[in-house]
Amino acid sequence: MTVMGMEGPDAGVPWHYGDPMREQRMLDQGRGLVDLSHRGVLTVTGPDRLSWLHSLTTQFLEGLPPGQGVTTLVLSPQGHIEHALYGVDDGETFWAHLEPGDVTAAVEWLDRMRFMMRVEVADRSADFAVVWAASEVAPDPSSAAVRIRPGLDSLGGHEIFLPRSELDSFLAGQEKAGTWAYEARRIAAGVPRIGIDTDHRTIPNEVGLLGVAVHLDKGCYRGQETVARVHNLGRPPRRLVRLHLDGTAEALPEAGSPLMAADKVVGFVGSSARHFELGPIALGLVKRNIPEQTALIADGIAASQETLVDPEIGLHVRARL
Repeated sequence: MTVMGMEGPDAGVPWHYGDPMREQRMLDQGRGLVDLSHRGVLTVTGPDRLSWLHSLTTQFLEGLPPGQGVTTLVLSPQGHIEHALYGVDDGETFWAHLEPGDVTAAVEWLDRMRFMMRVEVADRSADFAVVWAASEVAPDPSSAAVRIRPGLDSLGGHEIFLPRSELDSFLAGQEKAGTWAYEARRIAAGVPRIGIDTDHRTIPNEVGLLGVAVHLDKGCYRGQETVARVHNLGRPPRRLVRLHLDGTAEALPEAGSPLMAADKVVGFVGSSARHFELGPIALGLVKRNIPEQTALIADGIAASQETLVDPEIGLHVRARL
């Protein structure tokens, strides 16, 4: 039995295949595929593609070896996260997948920034789909159209770009898990999802993306001043936490719901799921000065917080020997 996601950002792809807890265990054992074909796909071609993306985004992309997965961000001039590109270069083309609904705006912005550079940006979502695969699953290497991204934030597996015309045949007969299992794995791993676990004010320092998606020793890019200042001085204004929710509650908190402490709003809830071992969990973004032991209320549900981003993180913090 396949149950499709009916609403939210993952609408239109399988939510689960009848037993989401079994599907989570399967992924945990390094088996299975997840249909992420609702995500957007863009490509950048041309001899200047890597140096051009290097100058615009947060990651070090000059000389990126073919097949090496990378995550890079487009920031606003104030350092707020606007787009996240989960990419890989194949030696001729840079491929990236993005959050559902984000590819059009990202392509339009990148296209405006081409100037005299020898690059072409294209929305390939109609032609290519994304599938997440556990570590033991790989596509047929004879298909020249397949690209694989093994990223630090790929949840122990890898993402596969393949033609949409091959999607059904690739998934047929394989062990599959839905987005419920995938999201539970992601939340347990503390990997934030841009646009759900972040808002329009989020800077990379708040959600643990320094190093993963932000290179701290590269030249200037839009928004770098904010990232560098907060990194040098330390103490980002908010911090990412994992929320362990009261298991007696029947519902999960809505994404974007306020996080409360002593009748005061101290942050907001992002994504949530029921995990096969941890129970109901969620990610949240809370004010830095909220003590880590403070009990919170997430959309009416009691929650304890587990620190994912140190409230004191920054260069001013020195290891105690």
